[in-house]
Amino acid sequence: MSRRNVYLAIFVLVLAPVAAIVIISALLLFGVPAHAVFAPGRAVQSLTGGPNRIAVASTAFMVWLIVVAIGLVWDRRR
Repeated sequence: MSRRNVYLAIFVLVLAPVAAIVIISALLLFGVPAHAVFAPGRAVQSLTGGPNRIAVASTAFMVWLIVVAIGLVWDRRR
């Protein structure tokens, strides 16, 4: 396993989830309404008809995907 793969795994499994949590927390801390922050998750929740935790988890997952996508594009450009 090369160093690049190890760094990629650390980024995807450790740094990106932490970044997603920090982004969501910062949005809420700086006064963005919760219904705006969790809008993508609410869309998923309306499709599944599940509880609120589905909205929170799917929002966090979507932000995680965005962070990972930006990180992969950044790495590819280097």
